Amino acid sequence: MRTVLLVPLLLLGAIAFSQTNVKGSVADENGEPVPGANIIIVGKAIGTTSDFDGNFLLQTEEEPPFQLRITTLGYSDAIAEVTTNNQTLAIVLTEAQTFLDEVVLSASRTPERIFESPVTVERLGLKEIKNTASVDFYDGLENLKGVDVNTNSLTFKSINTRGFATFANNRFMQLVDGMDNSTPALNFPIGNLVGMIETDVLSVELLPGASSALYGANAFNGILFMRSKNPFDHQGISVSIKRGITSQEAAGDNSYTDVGVRAAYKFSDKFAGKVNFGYLRGTDWQATSEVDKFVEGRTRTNPSYNGINIYGDEVAQNIRSASGLGVIPDVVVSRTGYNERDLTNYKAESVKADWGLYYRPIVDNSLELSYVGKVGTGTTIYQGLNRYNLDGFFQEQHKLEIKNDNFFVRGYVVADKAGDSYDMVFTGINILNSWKPHRQWFADYISTYAGIELSGNPQGLTTQQKHDAARAVAEQGRFEPGTPEYQAAFDRSINDPNLLTGSKFQDASKYYHADANYNFSHLIDFADIQIGGSYRQYSLNSGGTIYTDFDGAIDYSEFGIYTQIQKGFDFSEVMSLKITGSARYDKSEFFDGYISPRISAGLTINRDHNVRASVQTGFRNPTTQDLFIGLDSGAGVLVGSAPENLDRYSKPYDVSSAGQLAGQPTTITQTGAAAYNNSYTESSLEEFAATGNPAVLASADAIANPNLIKPEQVTSAEIGYRGKFGNLIVDFSTYYNKYKDFISQESVAAPLYGTVGDNGLSIAAIVNGDYIGYGTYTNAKADVNSYGASLGLSLKVFGDFDLSGSYTFSKLDFEQEKYPDFTTNFNTPEHKFKASFGNADLFENFGFNVAYRFSDDYYWESTFGDGLVPEFHTVDAQINYRVPSIKSTFKAGGTNLLGDEYFTAFGTGFIGSMYYVGWTINN
Repeated sequence: MRTVLLVPLLLLGAIAFSQTNVKGSVADENGEPVPGANIIIVGKAIGTTSDFDGNFLLQTEEEPPFQLRITTLGYSDAIAEVTTNNQTLAIVLTEAQTFLDEVVLSASRTPERIFESPVTVERLGLKEIKNTASVDFYDGLENLKGVDVNTNSLTFKSINTRGFATFANNRFMQLVDGMDNSTPALNFPIGNLVGMIETDVLSVELLPGASSALYGANAFNGILFMRSKNPFDHQGISVSIKRGITSQEAAGDNSYTDVGVRAAYKFSDKFAGKVNFGYLRGTDWQATSEVDKFVEGRTRTNPSYNGINIYGDEVAQNIRSASGLGVIPDVVVSRTGYNERDLTNYKAESVKADWGLYYRPIVDNSLELSYVGKVGTGTTIYQGLNRYNLDGFFQEQHKLEIKNDNFFVRGYVVADKAGDSYDMVFTGINILNSWKPHRQWFADYISTYAGIELSGNPQGLTTQQKHDAARAVAEQGRFEPGTPEYQAAFDRSINDPNLLTGSKFQDASKYYHADANYNFSHLIDFADIQIGGSYRQYSLNSGGTIYTDFDGAIDYSEFGIYTQIQKGFDFSEVMSLKITGSARYDKSEFFDGYISPRISAGLTINRDHNVRASVQTGFRNPTTQDLFIGLDSGAGVLVGSAPENLDRYSKPYDVSSAGQLAGQPTTITQTGAAAYNNSYTESSLEEFAATGNPAVLASADAIANPNLIKPEQVTSAEIGYRGKFGNLIVDFSTYYNKYKDFISQESVAAPLYGTVGDNGLSIAAIVNGDYIGYGTYTNAKADVNSYGASLGLSLKVFGDFDLSGSYTFSKLDFEQEKYPDFTTNFNTPEHKFKASFGNADLFENFGFNVAYRFSDDYYWESTFGDGLVPEFHTVDAQINYRVPSIKSTFKAGGTNLLGDEYFTAFGTGFIGSMYYVGWTINN
């Protein structure tokens, strides 16, 4: 028995004897610990990280002597010699003089100094995340140069660069560890609602402008890369807790809670895992505008009133056309709607979790296999065609990946479910219809008004008083908010996916994606050469509530392949040139293939000055909504432009009394094809409404009949400079974008009878109000160009204080007057200015930061509505204090400290102030 026991003991002893132990600490020049530093054996994929106090322990089978490389963002690399077992090291890192030495991956799909990047790159690292004056890292992106953050709601913010954005921002791509986190249902990112947890964020990189040459069709206007911490490199348990309030004039003061937990453990040199959990809850910014959506100064007393945040008043009729009575005035009357605050509780919530298993099968090799799963659910407000309450919206992602330093192959699936989400506009419309059918309501209104006129108006009522009297009669018995009848109608509507009677947003779409990349730089000395490709298959499944998929899921696919060659030339010790060329071929099953080339050059002088120039083309395939949407908003119908989609959308419409007298049936069924094949321009209807002259519809220019959609293209040229002058860092770029076949929506009107251009029956249909308004998806006939520039300056002042500022100029070049029916949705201010001032170590363990932002006024265009966004100024600030003995950082801050409420898009709630305190442990 002793012999049996002795053998394993001897083996264990031999293993222990062969193991090398190295311990030590990592600190900065002031003796402050540096947590999260990477300690890696040079030439191996073996290492560890420093803990909150800067201490580390490395156990390895590598026998001395060997070297350790110590790296972390914001500091210069250090090398330490390990000569004996059980050696103790004291590592001192010197702060990097400039962020230009930081390494980025996004610009060329390969690690390189941000200084030498061939295109503009903005970056947010661990240091910047820690010191952001915003409430979290995602909000902190709005302090980056050239970045627009449009606030849809408290938990849904849309990132964009260089213009052309709505909240349905499908021109901008967002990747989390290589996975696209656009929702399958909506085909665009929904901010960080189901995204990353702050304690797990390693870095954020942002490429403004076209990036199609490497990243495909969706990377048309910019791309955001978020990278998480690998459990092999970042271990332990981290917790972040924030508590505070949101303050808004409309909503008052409400509590705010944000909690994040990360747990990571390296079980051995081969196996590691991590788990993250995040929870956020607050009260959303309430949207309470009662300003008329279309006519400035029109109030609720006007018969045609349509309030911005009042829903149900989209239901309107020309009461003369509807009645056919000459005593009835020729005016449009709308139903009395409900305020948005009566249709939602403004709950803002996000619950998300992710986990990962990582396996490195070969010691001293970077080969890694991993599985990552992510789930998230949340409640927020989304503004698209209408205003939507996304209640319990759920999204999940699952990824398998194998990679090493030279290649990766990954595949993932993204699926969503709409939960209990609903359209607030249709909720208002269908509560009204549930109480009193629209036809009956207008009949009551018309009969009351006609009765006053036919009786000779004995009371001498004014026109306004006649309308008031007619509305009062029609409104008798109305369901009022707070009553059981109202609540029952509300519940019926939000649980009914049929938009004729309900408002439930129903969806269970998904897409499957695979991509791969191989870098031949370790095999070829001539140049760095990469090849790669991707494939995606969509499966749309909204049950006919968003898309025309009422008879089953709609499936389609697209793929792309690319290559890149990068070559450096050293002319002298002080001057070098790097040239990068890349090209990508993409093909959707609906369209011809397209090649996106890019060429760039970067000239580096004395390591402190770099001039870069690039020319590239990009393209954008029409989105799932561009192709297959079929949605009646109440105020208009959106119909996608895929040829097979045109007749898939079909709906019966009531014909006016005047139309019936002219020989038309009571109802006429119209398909979406009418929008593209038999329609008038919106501008011609506006001119007819203003002049009352039907002859304006007889012009050939009044015929719309937009072309079916095809891919959009852009040619982008950019010149930039990065440089260092002592303590001053300069980063400048300027660009010019020229678009071809610009994808846009064109508003048209399709008559229920007649053929446009017949100068007869179709014009009569318009005169009688027998037409349907459509939003079509097509390509602009006009030339659309944009250009701009940005300048960023940062320097050290008064010793260790950080002062930085940036200015961004953006301009649209488009002949709006010549093409009034096209909307570009440029939606960005011409001038933006941002500045920050702070010190991460004002005194021992104490730091602060103050950030200022200015936005010029701009005009917002979207399917929900158009309007001016006034200029605004906002100030955010934070102070933080580190307590190393308990591995904690305490933070207190506030946003919009000036208290001047503002908004970034037409129709959203005003953004108030936030005040919070936070406690982060061991991060």
